[in-house]
Amino acid sequence: MGMTTEAMALATQLTRAGRLAEATRVIQQALGGGEERQPGASEPELEPSDDGVIDDVPFREIAPETPRIGTTVRHAPRPRAASFTAHVFVHRGHRWRYRLYEPERADPKVLLPVIVMLHGCKQDSEDFARGTRMNDVAARDGFLVLYPEQLRKANQMGCWNWFEPQNQRRDAGEPAMIAALVASVLAQHGGDPQRVYVAGLSAGGAMAATLGDLYPDVFAAVGIHSGLPPRAAHDVQSAFSAMRKGSGAAVPAARSLLPTIVFHGSGDKTVAPGNGEAVVQRQVAAAAAGGKRLERREERVSGARAGTRIEWLDEGGKPVVESWQVTAGPHAWSGGHATGSFTDPQGPSASEAMAAFFLRHRRG
Repeated sequence: MGMTTEAMALATQLTRAGRLAEATRVIQQALGGGEERQPGASEPELEPSDDGVIDDVPFREIAPETPRIGTTVRHAPRPRAASFTAHVFVHRGHRWRYRLYEPERADPKVLLPVIVMLHGCKQDSEDFARGTRMNDVAARDGFLVLYPEQLRKANQMGCWNWFEPQNQRRDAGEPAMIAALVASVLAQHGGDPQRVYVAGLSAGGAMAATLGDLYPDVFAAVGIHSGLPPRAAHDVQSAFSAMRKGSGAAVPAARSLLPTIVFHGSGDKTVAPGNGEAVVQRQVAAAAAGGKRLERREERVSGARAGTRIEWLDEGGKPVVESWQVTAGPHAWSGGHATGSFTDPQGPSASEAMAAFFLRHRRG
């Protein structure tokens, strides 16, 4: 049975008057779902008020938990499944590819930490993600992983051009692009701007060091694997020299301490291990120059490929500089998976160590 025009009009009038129970009864009766109204039964009487508005009582309170008509009911946020997606970022006329891993999110409105991962030469974002397995760590610990990808027209080997002067200045070159990409991901994918970190391998490690130096207001900590200190070279020739012999005294001092973790294998034949040591000492010196006292702690690391882990702790006992010296480690991501290029599955996990170090730090 359908509702008559008369019944609909009466139900509407009762609803506007706030007499919801009677309106509901009229609707049920009209649809045949409630008590049938007897022939001749009187309609509910509606008395006009002084201002012409029909109401059944001069005033009535509605309990706070009772939703008013038209109130938007807030539902619990819908969980979002994990994803690993490819994107394109347009910056100053160039189209940069990147990949983004997002873990499963119970509440997408909760901001997550972000780790930026910079691949090495002869790699791309997908290869680097596969080899480092940083996505696996992110799935467990709950953070975003951003993988920018170098343009082949900028470097045929896919290397980040860390040694070029235009890439050693703030708001210029490749560092400016990466900083802009980070800002875009933070805004569009719910990243926490106080917990952004950058790590890289080889040329990516050198670029990570450069980014930390240029953008301490963006990155809360830096991870450098088989890389070099910022401004260790100014052209291709000096870059190869620094890679083979170490950067030495040519590297300028850091302006302030930035939490830094370094991995370097003693068997690295591509980038001299002294470069990793130079990164560490640069940060330790910055702490001393800033009047911060650090406690040095050293321990041996066992496993298929042993090594030494050295930490410099602040007064609260938190590591602010950490160095992993992997015995006989090659020029490869320590603890990486064999399905990726330039990985050393026998070494201690750089991804695990870097994520643990990063998540202890935030800006501000």
